[in-house]
Amino acid sequence: MSGATRELSTAIASLSDRVRGPVFTPDAAEYDAERTGFQLLGPHRPAAIVGATDARDVRAAVEFAAAHGARVAVQAGGHGLNAALEGGVLIGTRRMSDVRVDPRARTAWVEAGANWQEVIDAAAPHGLAPLSGSSPGVGAVSYTLGGGVGLMARRHGFASDHVRRFDLVTADGHLRRVTPEEEPDLFWALRGGGGNFGVVTGMEIGLVPVTALYGGGLYFDVEQVPGVLESWRRWTAGVPDELTSAVAMLPFPDLPVVPEELRGRHVAQIQIAYLGSEEEGSRLVEPLRALGPSLRDTLRMLPFIESSKVFDEPDRAHAYRSSNLLLPDLDPEALAALPKLAGPSAPVMCVVGIRHLGGALARPPKTASAVGHRDAGYSLGVLSPVAPGEEDLVRATHLDALEPWWGKEIGRSLNFSFGPLDEEQVRSAFAPRDYRRLTELKARHDPHALFHSNHPVPPAGG
Repeated sequence: MSGATRELSTAIASLSDRVRGPVFTPDAAEYDAERTGFQLLGPHRPAAIVGATDARDVRAAVEFAAAHGARVAVQAGGHGLNAALEGGVLIGTRRMSDVRVDPRARTAWVEAGANWQEVIDAAAPHGLAPLSGSSPGVGAVSYTLGGGVGLMARRHGFASDHVRRFDLVTADGHLRRVTPEEEPDLFWALRGGGGNFGVVTGMEIGLVPVTALYGGGLYFDVEQVPGVLESWRRWTAGVPDELTSAVAMLPFPDLPVVPEELRGRHVAQIQIAYLGSEEEGSRLVEPLRALGPSLRDTLRMLPFIESSKVFDEPDRAHAYRSSNLLLPDLDPEALAALPKLAGPSAPVMCVVGIRHLGGALARPPKTASAVGHRDAGYSLGVLSPVAPGEEDLVRATHLDALEPWWGKEIGRSLNFSFGPLDEEQVRSAFAPRDYRRLTELKARHDPHALFHSNHPVPPAGG
């Protein structure tokens, strides 16, 4: 144990007197539960965890860490954990989960630890909905800091485009009100630039008047309907902005826990979210239904509080890694190679996810933001569960699966990249001029890199 670590350990005892929430050290019974989240691979190993209950706790934790030369990381649900904090102070925000809706202004105040389902549930009684993502268990703030491509993205744009205000604790321990008028540079950076500039304790977001959508999934056997990916690609060229869709391709094991109709099959699941009537939605998807026999068809009118059923993603914590590319379009030849490269014959299980972008995502917001590559037409990702000792194999498999696309990409989405990223990979998520601006802001507000981020932007010159 280094001298600095011993000093920090001794000082941690005084931290409990400065915060209202609990403080956990590695010898506490609750330590492991507090430091892990949805992503189980490579959890944080902090010297102390502060279970923050409000902005004052966050300020105290940041001030303590700065005074003792310790780094700070933040965790709500732990879905996007990529780079573990070793030592230092972890601020857990899950106790800060308040959501307050103003139905007349069509806004919601969302605390740092609230997930999207909590925001959805609070907004629904007022006939409103947030720009939430495919998995409502994800933390709303962390999702939004990365831009946020959700179920209504092609109609309403990035979730970050709808932020009105952030409350942010910076490295100097100050709680700042961040709006287009107050702290405009930070407001620009936080909307899409990641959680690298401080700890967001809450945000005010705009809501949209949506109570339901036509959505769900169409499931096809890739062997029975081999052209499903190419057919979906051609179909997306003519759909309206009100329709946001994606396709996931995954091999289901032949196990009793898997629904019988999917068991042992390589499945393409087309995911649909349409802001319109059931009649019009059914008409729009008819070309997809005509592709061939489906294993499942779950499309129907869904109350927005049930929006998780569109992607129907697993909600069980597990270890995983994912690689992502943003593409201007989908090359048919490379698309045709995906079932072989990332199908049942791959060395590890691969889940391919392709999302249709464009529409409102391509249009700049009224107030500029750091979101990169708005001109991307599609997002392509490959995700794999990781068993002990398999991380190198998963990394190599993902490289092989994405090889036909190298040179065709325009960048990457950090929100869909689950794994340690180097500086060049982080840089690729932004326009060059915006990345330089982000590094300059990092140097101004966090020159000593106090904050340990999943997607670190280094200080300029650092």
